[in-house]
Amino acid sequence: MTKELYTELYQITFAGQILEGFTDTEVRDNVKALFRISDQRTASLFSGTRTTLKSGLSHDDALIYHERLTKAGAAVRISAQPRTATNAPSAEANTPPPASTDTLRPEPRPAGPQQEAPFEFTGSGREYFGIWIVNILLTIVTLGIYSAWATVRNNQYFYGNTRMEGATFQYLASPVTILKGRLIALAVLVAYVVLSEMYVEAALVFAIAFIPLVPWIMVRSLRFQAINSAYRNIRFDFQGKYGEAFMVAFVWPVLNILTLLLLTPLVMKKTHEFIANGSRYGTTEFRLKADTGEYYRFFGKGLLIAVAFGVAAFLAMRHVGFTLGSVIAVIGYLTLFGYFMAGIANLFLCAVHLDSHNFESRLQPLQMTWIYLSNSFLVVITLGLFTPWAKVRMARYRAACTAMIVRGDLNHFVAAEQNRTSALGQELGDAFDVDFAAI
Repeated sequence: MTKELYTELYQITFAGQILEGFTDTEVRDNVKALFRISDQRTASLFSGTRTTLKSGLSHDDALIYHERLTKAGAAVRISAQPRTATNAPSAEANTPPPASTDTLRPEPRPAGPQQEAPFEFTGSGREYFGIWIVNILLTIVTLGIYSAWATVRNNQYFYGNTRMEGATFQYLASPVTILKGRLIALAVLVAYVVLSEMYVEAALVFAIAFIPLVPWIMVRSLRFQAINSAYRNIRFDFQGKYGEAFMVAFVWPVLNILTLLLLTPLVMKKTHEFIANGSRYGTTEFRLKADTGEYYRFFGKGLLIAVAFGVAAFLAMRHVGFTLGSVIAVIGYLTLFGYFMAGIANLFLCAVHLDSHNFESRLQPLQMTWIYLSNSFLVVITLGLFTPWAKVRMARYRAACTAMIVRGDLNHFVAAEQNRTSALGQELGDAFDVDFAAI
């Protein structure tokens, strides 16, 4: 008698995309040889439609197929099939799968039930203080050389203490790679300073020549941070283009100035699109799904708040007294600070989607303002020693207000080829104060 049980099965799917470092012709030839299929059948696989290469696989067998195909240069994906009753496995179940495949067919993607997966930060100020103070002391003693290791230790602590669905994030960057980038950036900065002192014209030419590098620095910095970040051993990635970065860095800001800042909401949206749409989790793309009107409504409310407090402060100063007017102005500034600090993060995260999943951010303006002000006050009166507690406190609040809305499960994601990237872009950005972020 056969025994019925429920078994988790997996399938390998392919949408015609190739991994970095391979040519299209090379990957086509590799796939054709692996599956022993005709030229016509091979061409259909690279048409852009996602198809199932192999189904009914155990997890181990699926990993073997994935390894073979990624070595061939194909960006394939492992996804879980719906649970079905199957016969008990025979003695042959653990044998490696053959190179051939089942009949190719369109990929089924059941949405599955929806659930909220909240983020959680488990670090403590006391624990982080030990890392923080050692980092500072060693950086001073080594004349800044240890700063690369300090950066990695800091990021590893905050990544490793940020959890979702029982798993923590990982920071995988090498301190040596960061140090090399910083040394090159420092050399460039020193050269610029020397030219500025000796030859003003040469320094001007140097500065103008540096402008086209800014978009490159943006892309490299974002990619370095992404590809050295992981969740469940699956790396993130960033595939934004130079042209998109150039638009965000120069074209849109110039157009905004020419229109007297009327394009500010649109510029913010374009920046968010550049960062979100260029990001990947394994082989899966993030997407920003937001209406431009949402950005204009958000900035419109901020403008109304500013005008209301501005008018109230002006009237109070004129008819009551300067002190009351100043108090109203300060309250207005803090209100706007909290509104934008929490609101921009909420606006961005709530619009980001990853496949069929999305995110929720519920940061509160008043709470953000209180945490920021009280942290700043305590850092000042403790001469900076409260800094570790301040960072942990903000990280804990941000995590507590953030969640991922998961439809089905997260098991279908698969790691992309672990491409290496240089830290040079990021460190040039630090050296020349080229700052950019979504929130």
